[in-house]
Amino acid sequence: MKALFFMIALVLVLVPAGSSAIARTNPAIQTQQTADPAITPNGAIGEVKLIDAAAKQMTIKTDAGSVVNVVLNDNTAYMRVAPGETTLTNATKIAFTDVGEGDRIFARGLVSEDRKTVPARIVIVMNKGDIAKKQDEERAEWKKRGLLGVITALKPETKEITITSRTLAGQQNIVIPVSDKVEMRRYAPDSIKFADAKTAKFEELKVGDQLRALGDRNPDGIQFTAEKVVTGTFRNVAGVVTAVDPATGEIKINDMQTKQPLTIVVKQDAVLRKFPAADQMGALMGGPRPAGSPAGAAQTPGGAGAPAGGTRMGGGGSVNIPEMLERLPTISAADVKVGDTIIVSSTQGADPSRLTAISLISGADTLLNMLAARQPQPAGPRAAPNPSAGLGGVQFGIGLP
Repeated sequence: MKALFFMIALVLVLVPAGSSAIARTNPAIQTQQTADPAITPNGAIGEVKLIDAAAKQMTIKTDAGSVVNVVLNDNTAYMRVAPGETTLTNATKIAFTDVGEGDRIFARGLVSEDRKTVPARIVIVMNKGDIAKKQDEERAEWKKRGLLGVITALKPETKEITITSRTLAGQQNIVIPVSDKVEMRRYAPDSIKFADAKTAKFEELKVGDQLRALGDRNPDGIQFTAEKVVTGTFRNVAGVVTAVDPATGEIKINDMQTKQPLTIVVKQDAVLRKFPAADQMGALMGGPRPAGSPAGAAQTPGGAGAPAGGTRMGGGGSVNIPEMLERLPTISAADVKVGDTIIVSSTQGADPSRLTAISLISGADTLLNMLAARQPQPAGPRAAPNPSAGLGGVQFGIGLP
């Protein structure tokens, strides 16, 4: 987890002065520092991929994909901290045998000039089970007390954000005051994970950005008291797959709206899901119909108290789109085939012809047709719905923790 980075600040004061001097006087290390933020001259942070007890070594992989060999010895100390801790006050001493594959560690030691090896004097560990439990708790909290929408207005003088959020009653405008106590974060270009969001300021927000906030609605329902706000400028595209390269994680499509070819880059942390065919929608949209309900009517997940974000779909029923997408089965890039219709969400990167996928939905024909059918129809002869017309209704750029 990104919280592990606080460990670097804690242990730097313990690093001998000579180590810092080496880093300052070695241009190679100074240049390499900027390549991967999880590797500094004094240590590396990553997930344990391999443990070689006989050789007293571990292999870790950083979030950026760098592989680092952690060399251990009889004097290496091991400490475990719980996710969310910001000091070592509550850390507990553990043994080498308590570290497992999948754990996240900070290996403190003087990193080699090629940034591939660190002889660890201390290893600070977050257990993978504790991390998973913490993430589940955070996700549940964001689902229960979260709000998702699109920024429609900004008031810099009062620091108020107005968003449009889809609710079971339709579109609703909600005002979010932003005080100095609100934690604000923002997706950087080409970032793909909730955890990648960086500390942000009100001035960075833009009309049209997606926003996810954690907090509480006021009794009137038109104002939201936020504790945390995460925003980002996202691009949603839909297209038909023309080529798939699982080895490089690249998928080529023709954009339905612009008719231009695009390359979709699928990295390890991207979330890929499969949308069911129209005749398999029942379970996804609320399960079996209650007795006496009309054919084609979908149930409303969560009833009248369902979280905001729902939209009417199907024979008079309602469904919360973000929740529905969360329930879709996950797939790999190899499961995406030429001829599939996909929807991709990404941040705005430097190259408009290459998108780094945050989320990807395959088999999206049904979803696009349903969304397009709900768009206002122009006067005059009724034309066939444009499959990409409802793409703006798919807000899944900002995922959950």
